[in-house]
Amino acid sequence: MTDLSKLSSEEIAVLLKQKREEERQAALKKREAYEGIRAELVQRVSTKVRSVCEEVKGLHTFCVSEMGAFRQVLAEYGQLRNAEQMNYTVQEGDFKIEVKACKVKKFDERADAAATRLIEFLQAWIQGKEDGQDNPMYQLAMTLLERNKYGDLDYKSISKLYDLEGRFNDPEYSAIMSLFKESHLVEGTSVNFYFSEKNTMGVWTRLEPSFNRL
Repeated sequence: MTDLSKLSSEEIAVLLKQKREEERQAALKKREAYEGIRAELVQRVSTKVRSVCEEVKGLHTFCVSEMGAFRQVLAEYGQLRNAEQMNYTVQEGDFKIEVKACKVKKFDERADAAATRLIEFLQAWIQGKEDGQDNPMYQLAMTLLERNKYGDLDYKSISKLYDLEGRFNDPEYSAIMSLFKESHLVEGTSVNFYFSEKNTMGVWTRLEPSFNRL
């Protein structure tokens, strides 16, 4: 161990500099190790998640095709109340499939133009704000503009943007809201599939092909 009392101030300064450099190098190696572990983890998880997402998309496509074809069979055998009936249940043994459809409100191409204009408006609007992109109204509006898994704007979310018109109090914002309202359509149909199985107690339990339902 070095006896610091026998060293000059210059020599002590050199030792301190070496010590700091060693600590810096150790910190860099530790950081590189952490970043390497993080990158490997994210890569493995993302690969698995993307694979499962593709499989679930395949399941949806499969159900749309198979259940759509079976609906024709139901119609031919007179198992539907009328030609417009979209909701029905199919059961065999301890497995049950429920098909539920509902009309959904959508937008035409004018909504895409309105969304682009709104983003440009919001980005210009926050230029005069101290908190910038951290501004709560900006974050709320941008969140409401997020699209669903099909790439469509959400009708309920866009409707909430109308409530902010008075708070923004700007002619451009009002014009954008008017464009959204003009683009409303009620032509979409959402078809959802629900799967259930009967447990050993004879009770139907829902099978959820969802990560967060496990």
